[in-house]
Amino acid sequence: MTSSTPPSALDRFHRFLRDFRRRQAGRTVDFPGGFAALDDTYTHSRGNNHVLVDGATDPEALVARADDLLGHLPYRLVYVVPDEVAAACRGPLERAGYAYSALYVMRHTGPAPAHGGAREVGLDALRGPAGAAWRRFVPGVSDEEVHHLVERREARLRGAEDVRFLASYAENGEVASWADLYLDPKAGIAHFEDLVTAEEHLGEGHAGRVLDTALHLAAEAGCDLRHLTASASNWPHRWYRRKGFEVVDTIHCFERV
Repeated sequence: MTSSTPPSALDRFHRFLRDFRRRQAGRTVDFPGGFAALDDTYTHSRGNNHVLVDGATDPEALVARADDLLGHLPYRLVYVVPDEVAAACRGPLERAGYAYSALYVMRHTGPAPAHGGAREVGLDALRGPAGAAWRRFVPGVSDEEVHHLVERREARLRGAEDVRFLASYAENGEVASWADLYLDPKAGIAHFEDLVTAEEHLGEGHAGRVLDTALHLAAEAGCDLRHLTASASNWPHRWYRRKGFEVVDTIHCFERV
């Protein structure tokens, strides 16, 4: 973990993460050290069907536990939050065929920007562009998989006290870039997720407009802790750094397909 963020802020984020996953779930199953978030409506969505370990757990039992909880799915996804628990679990999971990756938790540390001009939209506005984006990202994806990955935004409306879908529009009236903003003003937390730009509008500045709008709205709502997650192995985290974010924590991901 690389961070200048005080432990109290990380504790707030970790509580938000637990609540965020639980609120969206169709059902949860608790076990010592964590829980499974499950939703039979969106079985193709890893974001809605996974195990989250956020406390001390038995590393040797985790493989069988994931098989038991996720056995009805063609994949297994386990998130582990504490670094020391992830280190203990990595060996048993990798021996069972899991691949490791990391998600950076990034906190916005700069001043809140001016409103970027993106608009709040409903799910209807995002169905077409989000579906096209998934077909671009995952060649050969089935219509059913796309349906689950697009429609899961209905469940995300339960993710926080105030949930907004934001979009920047191109001059021709098309949705060019979009993302989700989750606000918990009572806790002072804002979470930003799934920033995507339509292929035909890449390089036009729309992603920055969406991000600036989200950060402005979060500050306006009184959220001093503004964060997102980004893959440690892909380029977006470098773009987020240029936009005033710093890495404050790592979520450890284990997946088997």
